[in-house]
Amino acid sequence: MSYGETEIRKMYEMAKERYAEYGVDVDAALERALEIPVSMHCWQTDDVVGFETKEEGLDGGGIMATGGYPGRARNGDESRADLEQAMALIPGKARVNIHAIYAETGGRVVDRDALEPEHFSAWMDWARAQGVGLDFNPTFFGHPKADDGLSLSHPDPAIRRFWVDHGHACRKIGKAMAESQGGPCCVNWWIPDGTKDYAADRWSPRERLIESYDALFKAGDDSAGCLDFVESKLFGIGSEAYVAGSAEFYSNYALSRGVGLCLDMGHFHPTEEIYDKISSQLLFQQNLLLHVSRPMRWDSDHVVLFSDDLQRVFQEVQRGSAWDRVFVAEDFFDASINRIAAYVIGTRAVRKAILMALLEPVDQLKAFENEGRCAERLGLMEEEKTLPFAAVWDMLCARAGVPVGGAWMERVREYEQEVLKTRG
Repeated sequence: MSYGETEIRKMYEMAKERYAEYGVDVDAALERALEIPVSMHCWQTDDVVGFETKEEGLDGGGIMATGGYPGRARNGDESRADLEQAMALIPGKARVNIHAIYAETGGRVVDRDALEPEHFSAWMDWARAQGVGLDFNPTFFGHPKADDGLSLSHPDPAIRRFWVDHGHACRKIGKAMAESQGGPCCVNWWIPDGTKDYAADRWSPRERLIESYDALFKAGDDSAGCLDFVESKLFGIGSEAYVAGSAEFYSNYALSRGVGLCLDMGHFHPTEEIYDKISSQLLFQQNLLLHVSRPMRWDSDHVVLFSDDLQRVFQEVQRGSAWDRVFVAEDFFDASINRIAAYVIGTRAVRKAILMALLEPVDQLKAFENEGRCAERLGLMEEEKTLPFAAVWDMLCARAGVPVGGAWMERVREYEQEVLKTRG
């Protein structure tokens, strides 16, 4: 253990006694919290730019990351080095989430419908060496065939065919990743399709979208090992008035087609939280993918914090004993601060929220509720907020061999001086 081992252990033992008064097994909660995987997103390393080699003039719109902090990763090696540094400061089991635009093609122009597993071999080799799993995302933005904001729902059959072919290529890549790591690869499907102003026809794009997804998810060899999830969005830049892949559309599509549903914390109304949707969906869906983000006024993908919103999401998973049916991934990007620090702050916050949920005296809360003792239920919910959580969190970090408290900040400063500032 790190500096302060005696103090950390002493405080932990005292915390165990307090939680035990409410029937909570702290040792078990701590070990479980370390084992639940959190899939870190590679696009925080480079502001969602990607490594595509493009022909002259082939450029498109995309996702907006604001700010220009020095040290953005410029290639796969730098991106992976940044991820390694971040993972060294974050406790618990990690996975890494890759977008299709992070293919490494050796300087050759390879369009997205022609991507192959070999273009992600460096990622797969690295992941095996690090002992982490990989997840994958097709990229339906930032391409000339998506400049008008449409992809799988496009009225032009040739453009729809291109994006369906991209999807098939991505499922083959997901299959290869699953084989490489000896376990499933979550493949998440999000498209930007929509209109900036009021649409005259909301039906046809959704009909075309069903047709495209049905062609994508048709049983075939490219699907083995892939766990597919479809992700909705309320609106985006350039699709403020209408989005083809709405929450209702994807909820019904996922249920009717047997694919998974992704709930992104920022993809609903600005004041709407996703925690209440978890039980509603999992009573019908087999699995859920959670995209952990932090909206601020809109889906702005701010760095995740240990907020009430985040805590409620994992409380709901714990209260439904649904950990084996929920997959956790991150989706935030901030180019205005040190990108390694963004990873560490956000992912440690996710792990804290998981641990806090596992420490909740759920059995006692439910007993009070079932017996009609609602004042005691509410009282216990308030009392648990001041239980000595910090002592358990410090022990979790110590057992994981990562810095306790804010000691990680000095490591990030050193990495910035020694690595990030050399990138120009």
